[in-house]
Amino acid sequence: MTRAIMIQGTGSDVGKSLIVAGLARAFTRRGLRVRPFKPQNMSNNAAVTADGGEIGRAQALQARAAGVAPSVHMNPVLLKPQSEIGSQVVVQGRMVATVKARDYQGWKPRLMEAVRDSFARLCGEADLVLVEGAGSASEVNLRAGDIANMGFARATGTPVVLVGDIDRGGVIASLVGTKAVIDPDDAAMIRGFVVNRFRGDPSLFADGMALIAERTGWAPLGLVPHFPMAVRLPAEDVLGLAGSGPGAGGRKRIVVPVLPRIANFDDLDPLRAEPEVEVLLLHPGQAIPGDAALVLLPGSKTTIDDLEFFRAQGWDVDLKAHVRRGGRVLGLCGGYQMLGTTLSDPHGIEGAPRSVPGLGLLAVETAMTPLKRLESVAGNSLPDGAPFAGYEMHVGETVGPDAARPLLRFADGRVDGAVSADGLVCGSYVHGLFSDDRQRAAWLARLGAVSDGASYEAGIETVLDALADHLERHVDCDRLLALAAEAMR
Repeated sequence: MTRAIMIQGTGSDVGKSLIVAGLARAFTRRGLRVRPFKPQNMSNNAAVTADGGEIGRAQALQARAAGVAPSVHMNPVLLKPQSEIGSQVVVQGRMVATVKARDYQGWKPRLMEAVRDSFARLCGEADLVLVEGAGSASEVNLRAGDIANMGFARATGTPVVLVGDIDRGGVIASLVGTKAVIDPDDAAMIRGFVVNRFRGDPSLFADGMALIAERTGWAPLGLVPHFPMAVRLPAEDVLGLAGSGPGAGGRKRIVVPVLPRIANFDDLDPLRAEPEVEVLLLHPGQAIPGDAALVLLPGSKTTIDDLEFFRAQGWDVDLKAHVRRGGRVLGLCGGYQMLGTTLSDPHGIEGAPRSVPGLGLLAVETAMTPLKRLESVAGNSLPDGAPFAGYEMHVGETVGPDAARPLLRFADGRVDGAVSADGLVCGSYVHGLFSDDRQRAAWLARLGAVSDGASYEAGIETVLDALADHLERHVDCDRLLALAAEAMR
């Protein structure tokens, strides 16, 4: 028998993803076959799956916590925002359309079929499916046709545990208010609640837990203290992107302009963990500092729009001055495309067809193409032979004289990226370079810094184990498991 339980939240970024990851590790350690599942996600921080698609980064981390390879069925509907009102729609790992938010409401009934199909597939291979909701359970204005929260819970009979974040304030009102505004039949699906990110003496909130339980009728399942090690896990939402890691004030400064549609920003996480590195996130209105050792242009979901934003901040002028001073530049994926002489979108992949000049720091040209490359790759960097493992996730083909000096050679003999004639500017389509300890050490050596030698991947495992221990101490996991119901496929 497969059981399922759904973790919903009073709002976005209340810790749902982290709690599911910790529970996945905790129940896996108990010998259960656990699978994470999120019916609908919205994120530009995605992961390539073993079955050749893409899902939200959080579900990939949750799969890792459960000790299984990520699958497109763990996140059957992924929305990748391209504007304030529109997103690409990825269904079971493949992009199927670009729609505006208002039009998306009409898509939901047909998407529920894919959601239920993927859910059934996971149930067929698991003892327990941990389902994560999206955003807030109380978004009653979006309830009609919902596939992400109560719509899914009701359709599949999956009981719900509601999570509130006390660190942002108003958690009593958030939890009790959810009961007040949602449909009574939806409220009946909620069996218990968890208060997350508590700081201080837990006895001071005992009355608060009792009040919430009394007003809602839901079981109090745990008061979870703040878990500071969470910053060492990949963040899915740009809201969780920290400014710098333990290396703040370190010898070498890596500057990262924060673009409106920044994507795959977990590329930065391994660098933030290095003691000799400070990762400085550059926000609008700030200039690229003169002491930067490396300016890293990150990935983007809407490369041309973000390039125009980059120019509007005056960062193009700062970047050229940085190179004249002998500073290094690395562009990853969309950032690589921006560094060339021309960036064109003849098929309207990112909007209306157009062509714009690039930053001109690499002698390459990029044309967006309908085909999206989703693939895990490995090989060596050509400047120093350092091994790497990562993944490609991009549209576009880049060619030109500087591409004759590639940055990487894949294990199958293909090459990737480009390096300027003076060696100061380079770009690559490969994400995850810095997660490979060998490649990260080589990059730090180019900047005149020394890696601390710690294994980034082993560190992730350590944090997941610590998170599971943390939840076992502060959440009634036995009761939560007892609340899980037989999955209705």
